[in-house]
Amino acid sequence: MAPGNLTQVTEFILTGVSDLPELQIPLFLVFLLTYGLTMLENLGIITLTTVDSQLQTPMYFFLRHLAVINLGNSTVIAPKMLVNFLVSKKTTSYYECATQLGAFLVFIIAEVFMLAVMGYDRYVAICNPLLYMVVVSRWTCKLLVSLTYLYSSSTATVVSSLVFSESYCASNVINHFYCDSVPLLALSCSDIYIPETIIFVSAATTLFFSITIVLVSYFNIVLSILRMRSSEGRKKAFSTCASHMMAVTVFYGTLLFMYLQPRTSHSLDTDKMASVFYTLVIPMLNPMIYSLRNKDVKAALNRSGERGHPVLFQFLEGMHSVFLHLE
Repeated sequence: MAPGNLTQVTEFILTGVSDLPELQIPLFLVFLLTYGLTMLENLGIITLTTVDSQLQTPMYFFLRHLAVINLGNSTVIAPKMLVNFLVSKKTTSYYECATQLGAFLVFIIAEVFMLAVMGYDRYVAICNPLLYMVVVSRWTCKLLVSLTYLYSSSTATVVSSLVFSESYCASNVINHFYCDSVPLLALSCSDIYIPETIIFVSAATTLFFSITIVLVSYFNIVLSILRMRSSEGRKKAFSTCASHMMAVTVFYGTLLFMYLQPRTSHSLDTDKMASVFYTLVIPMLNPMIYSLRNKDVKAALNRSGERGHPVLFQFLEGMHSVFLHLE
């Protein structure tokens, strides 16, 4: 299709989370707080796992990249979303929309596989502790992270290209608070069977392989824990796995709900609520779930305070205390 015939739409209008005027300011304040906490928590984890010599292990290497991904995912969505709460016309240009979709897909797909990589890392650490540093070497860590970003970038490029190769010549109102593939395709005035099928197969394949890695890893972890003779060791290991599996289950469950249901049963309003959860809430919760209950991180916080990083220490220690009170 010739470039000039791709679309007659030059901008899109986002409906936002809610179109009720009385909710705009309250929602703005709620999501501003959520995004602010997400920024501070993930930047804190990135800084702590970078500067502390005791956290230079594969587990914290992967955690650092998960924090980078969470920070990127929220930053792609939140600023534009917050601005739209304060303006009457929630517009986004055609190319801005395409950029947002591509960047969002990069980070969300990267998170899917980073969680799988972290599950594999825990499997090796618990089931093969003597070979851990050999199997999960520095080179292996860099390779796994590089492959994660390479796959997410290439898949995001293909999917966003397919979505924006469609013709948009009728309505330009996106029933969402950011540019996503499903609500965008719903506006297309051309045949969307091929892009919709490719996106469905891509999402299903990505989720299948990553979930399989996680399930196999944790199945073997549970078997290994049950063979432990120490009840204290079993309790500690089960506690760690429960936290990880809680986050993994919520994240994968939300994505499965969003992308693997038939188009005929799709409710875009319901999808918006689910999207809020995995684009804004989960990135805020992940630092607490994955690290702030961890004794190594708590010790690193103490060292950070002693070495002259009081702001980082006080913030992360405060978040640690809040999380413990929520349990």
